[in-house]
Amino acid sequence: MNPDILNTTHQEFIASHLNSDTVALLFKKHQDITVDIKLLVEQIEAKKRSQFKLPTWFNTPYIYYPNKLNIEQTSSEATASYKADLIEGNSLIDLTAGFGVDCFYFSKRFQDITHCELNPELSEIVTHNYAQLKANIKTLNVDGIVHLETHQNNYDWIYIDPSRRHDSKGKVFFLNDCLPNVPLHLDMLFQRSKNIMIKTSPLLDISVGIEELKHIKAIHIVALNNDVKELLWTLEDNFEGEIDIKTINLTQPTPEQFDFIFKDEKTASATYSEPLSYLYEPNAAILKSGAFKSISEKMGVPKLHQHTHLYTSKTLIEFPGRRFEIIKTMPFNKQLLKKEAISKANITTRNFPETVQKLRTKLKIKDGGELYLFFSTNLNDEKIVIFCKKVS
Repeated sequence: MNPDILNTTHQEFIASHLNSDTVALLFKKHQDITVDIKLLVEQIEAKKRSQFKLPTWFNTPYIYYPNKLNIEQTSSEATASYKADLIEGNSLIDLTAGFGVDCFYFSKRFQDITHCELNPELSEIVTHNYAQLKANIKTLNVDGIVHLETHQNNYDWIYIDPSRRHDSKGKVFFLNDCLPNVPLHLDMLFQRSKNIMIKTSPLLDISVGIEELKHIKAIHIVALNNDVKELLWTLEDNFEGEIDIKTINLTQPTPEQFDFIFKDEKTASATYSEPLSYLYEPNAAILKSGAFKSISEKMGVPKLHQHTHLYTSKTLIEFPGRRFEIIKTMPFNKQLLKKEAISKANITTRNFPETVQKLRTKLKIKDGGELYLFFSTNLNDEKIVIFCKKVS
C-alpha cells in the first residue's frame, strides 16, 4: 500500500479519469503526479469496477483499492447484505476475509467482528478503508485457521470463504481441494463456535459438498440478477435434521425465493403436459438447486418433459423465474420455420440437441426483439418450438 496515492491531488486525478482510456494514460505525461502512473491506473480500474458492485466504497472518499482481481473476487454489497441478514449474535470471526465486504455487513448485526487476512498489503488496505467507512472491525494480518488453533477464543459464528487451489483441475472440485481445507479442520472449528457459515463457488456440486461436510442445517443458493454468485452453507454443531435448500434470486424490485427440503426432491412427483397457455423458465438459483420435481409439485405446474426444465399452466401464476404467454407451438422443422419469416427473436434451448448459435446460423435469425422462441422436447420426445411473448 502506497500512502502517497491517498493525497488530494492523486485522489482527484483518479476521480476525474474514471472514464478515461487507461492505456492512453500510461503513455502521457501528467503534471503534479508524484507516484508511478501505473499505480493510479490500477486504482482507476479497480474503483470503476466497484461503482455498481460496491457503491458504498465507490462513494466514500479516500478509499484505497486493491488490484482489480480482488474486486472481481469479493462479494457484492447485495450478496453481503443478504448473508448478514441470515445470522446474528455478538461475535463473529471471518477466517478468510479478503477485501472485507462481508465483514462490513456482518458488523451491522454483530458487536464484535474479527477480520483475518493473510496478505499483509490487503490487510493494511482493509484497515485503512474501515477507518474511512467508520466500521468498528478488528483486523488481523494472520492465517485465520492458525489464529483459531493458537487462541482459545470462542465465537457465536465462524465465517469462511475457502478458495480453490490453483493446481486443482476439472470442472468438479471438492472442499478438500480448497484452502483452507474446511472438512479437515471442521472438528476444530466446532470447538470454537457452534455455528459456521461457509461460502463456496457455485461450481461446487451440492451433493459433493453434503458428502464432505456434516451438521448442515441449510444451503442458500444466491443469484444476483439471475446469475448464481455463491453457495452459503450454514452448519450447526450436532445438528442431524433434514437440510433446507433455500434459493434466492436478488432482483429488483422483488427478490424471487423458492425453498424445499433436499431429500424431498427424490420423492417429489412432477406432472407433465403439452405446452398450455403460459410457459415458465425457473431462475438460475432454482436450476442450480436441482428442484425440478419439487417446483412442479409445490407450485402445481406441469413440466414439458422429464429432462426439459420448462413448466406450463392454463392460467398465469406468480413464478420464481421468467414468465411467457404462449403464442403457438409447432414441430421443429427447418422448412416450416423458414416460412415463418422470422428475422429477429430471442432464442433459448432446453433439452434440445442444437446450440443457440447453430440455430441462429441455420435459420438466419438475429438476436433481440419481442418474440421468444424456445427450442425443446415435449413429453412425447418430439422436438418442438414454442413461440412466446414475455410477461412482466
